[in-house]
Amino acid sequence: MIHTAVWVFGALLAVVWLSRVVDAALGMPHVPDLLQAQWDRPATPGSAPRVSIIVPARNEGQFIERCLQSLLALEYPDYEIIAVDDRSSDATGKIMDRVAAAVPQPSRLKVIHVQELPAGWLGKTHAMWTAARQASGDWLLFTDGDVFFRPDALRRALVCVGQSDLDHLVVTPTMEVASPGERMMVGFFQMLFVFGHRPWKVADPKTKDHMGVGAFNLVRRSVYEAVGTHLRLRLEVVDDMKLGKLVKEHGYRQQIASGRHLISLRWASGAMGVVNNLTKNAFAIMNFNLAKSLGAVFLMLVLNLGPWLGLALAPAWSRLGYGLAVLAIALLYLGMSWRSPISWFYFLTHPLGTLLFAYLMLRSTYLTLRQGGVVWRGTLYPLEDLRRGLV
Repeated sequence: MIHTAVWVFGALLAVVWLSRVVDAALGMPHVPDLLQAQWDRPATPGSAPRVSIIVPARNEGQFIERCLQSLLALEYPDYEIIAVDDRSSDATGKIMDRVAAAVPQPSRLKVIHVQELPAGWLGKTHAMWTAARQASGDWLLFTDGDVFFRPDALRRALVCVGQSDLDHLVVTPTMEVASPGERMMVGFFQMLFVFGHRPWKVADPKTKDHMGVGAFNLVRRSVYEAVGTHLRLRLEVVDDMKLGKLVKEHGYRQQIASGRHLISLRWASGAMGVVNNLTKNAFAIMNFNLAKSLGAVFLMLVLNLGPWLGLALAPAWSRLGYGLAVLAIALLYLGMSWRSPISWFYFLTHPLGTLLFAYLMLRSTYLTLRQGGVVWRGTLYPLEDLRRGLV
């Protein structure tokens, strides 16, 4: 009886993982890679739509100048940058003002300083909403203060928008990684992204798959207003994903594209840096539901550790299913390495990445419940308010 159960469990794991490999192999070629030559077309003045680039930042003194300078160097004829200093206690606001003062074309970069946060808002969503109200573009690009753009990034993205007649384009950045721990965690995160979110389904109006990325959320202004602006998202910790959800639910055209080498950011320093960065988000992704969070941790452990444990411990030929599941995991890492700086050999660290992600999920759940809310950049947002503001 036990031997049969071991066989069956191994077979189920093999089916789950191999089906994801097949799904990704068929689907990922439909996700545009903006680095390819077909998206490298000039933007003609007068015909290129105006874009307002919105950069909310709180205590981003380490990165904000590099971010703004990269935006000022964009090869695009008609755009403005609206940088929002959201109550920073470091030099972020002063750096913004200094960069703006040196711009030959003053209208290119506008700086807004937020001194107080109104009740019922998260700092970031309020900053983006405040900037959007002053934007003059036909399109709004929401990005972050630690994101860096190659000069042709926006131009290529608008070619993709025009060719596919999109209302919302999400572009995934390249993660700048400097240590094996960062590569392990980023590799595992990317695997979860492919496994759980099926990016190739985002463009399919028949599915509920949706996407948003804080580094590059480009949305048609009329669509942004039609879905309710950030007023609908004012208490959403994962506002980028929920903006994508609103756009998809309202029936607008959405697409995700790869921005490898075009958009980049340094996400965190070391493996524990990734854990710390995701701690505020993990329980929010579970809609602050304890049962859902614990269930997700259990499922993560079973699906991701099961193949390795079975391969090591199952008797004789009953290891076959577990081995096929491990092979499928390796193939997913191989596929991701083609659009990522993470070598496919990091599939060998997959079990350790699983344990650390399970830990951060539990840590996020525990800290949020103990604190009675989420602490984000020094501000406590009460859990009761966050649950009430879920989209």
